Amino acid sequence: MTIIDRGLRVLRAEREALAGAEARLGDEFAKAVTMILESRGRVLVTGVGKSGHIGAKIASTLTSTGTAAAFLHPVDGLHGDLGLVSEDDVAILISKSGESAELVELLDHLKRFGVKTIAITGVADSTIGRHSDVILDAAVDEEACPHDLAPTASTTVALALGDALAVALLEERGFSAEDFARLHPGGALGRRLLTRVNDVMERDALPLLAPGALIREAMVLLAERRGIVVVTDETCHVLGVVTTGDFTRLMERSANPLATPVRDVMTPSPRLAHATELGSAVVHRMQQHSIVAMPVLDDTERVVGVVHLHDLMRAGCG
Repeated sequence: MTIIDRGLRVLRAEREALAGAEARLGDEFAKAVTMILESRGRVLVTGVGKSGHIGAKIASTLTSTGTAAAFLHPVDGLHGDLGLVSEDDVAILISKSGESAELVELLDHLKRFGVKTIAITGVADSTIGRHSDVILDAAVDEEACPHDLAPTASTTVALALGDALAVALLEERGFSAEDFARLHPGGALGRRLLTRVNDVMERDALPLLAPGALIREAMVLLAERRGIVVVTDETCHVLGVVTTGDFTRLMERSANPLATPVRDVMTPSPRLAHATELGSAVVHRMQQHSIVAMPVLDDTERVVGVVHLHDLMRAGCG
């Protein structure tokens, strides 16, 4: 077996484990989501060893997507950190076997606090499974490890179930991209999510022409205003756009292109941006349709600016 074959075997094993978890996902998952939505406290995620690392990531994902959560190490919990637990909390306990001694003991104390519990375990009939309020089935036929020992496929399934909880909760809460941006203000991600079109658009000396204007006038604006002219009516509503590409095509078919009205050359019903849109959404449309500039409208659908792909990319929206 080659090195590549070994890598493919691991990916295949984990894919099959995820497919099994997908096939089993049902009412218990819905109960878990509802339990968390109805709680007035936090979600406490706990596990030991590799499951602990997975739990820490799940807690982080929950917190960043609108569900207050914290990772509680079971050993620390048994040595003082139970002070952060309240009866309004929900605990997620992660254990492949469902018999991890530290988790079993912690579960007992959580029950004494009145905490509701969700088990992510590969053995539903385990101690943790039997005594939890909800069980998410994380069973795998075998680990990706050739000795069926190192947690690999099982931790992948546990992580995926945690992600499924976080995303389902996000959607149930109506957690928006703007909400996400408020929790991620730093770095490139924050810039991409917080930047709106009106932060980077051109506002002054806009390249606007009436439909009866001649291409001769448009050529000056195309050269001065970065390759786009917006054709508008008397109320500043967009009728079309003219680009350098439109002029090039006109040159190929007209003997007197400069005397042609822009209405005969413009692209009608062009792609448009709105001033309050997220810059990242506009970048996606521009790239999808091979556009480098767009007219920008306000909430009355009138032109208030022009936005360029280069400026959006420079602002970190790409």
